[in-house]
Amino acid sequence: MTAGELLRDARRRHGLTQRQLAIRARTSQAAISRIERDVVSPTVETLGGLLWMMNEQLVIDATPVEWGFDVELIKSRLALSPEERLRRGVAHSRRMNQIRGVVQRGGA
Repeated sequence: MTAGELLRDARRRHGLTQRQLAIRARTSQAAISRIERDVVSPTVETLGGLLWMMNEQLVIDATPVEWGFDVELIKSRLALSPEERLRRGVAHSRRMNQIRGVVQRGGA
């Protein structure tokens, strides 16, 4: 949703015309129209102020991104010494080679 769409939706929810909102904001109807049509991009402060005049609050939110890996697992592995990480890597490689051998022989 753009800033213009947000402002237009809020204004319509409150039953105001662009002119009425402009009067409250001490600006022109044309200025409100330019924002609503996304001709200009208002600052967060301006958009928040216009919404505030309609008893609404601008809320900007952020949410964590799920990258698909276990951050705690990575942290625990990095806490290991380089020697321990190498030892575990070699052990893992050996297990994978054993599994590969079983699969190639057709066993379970």
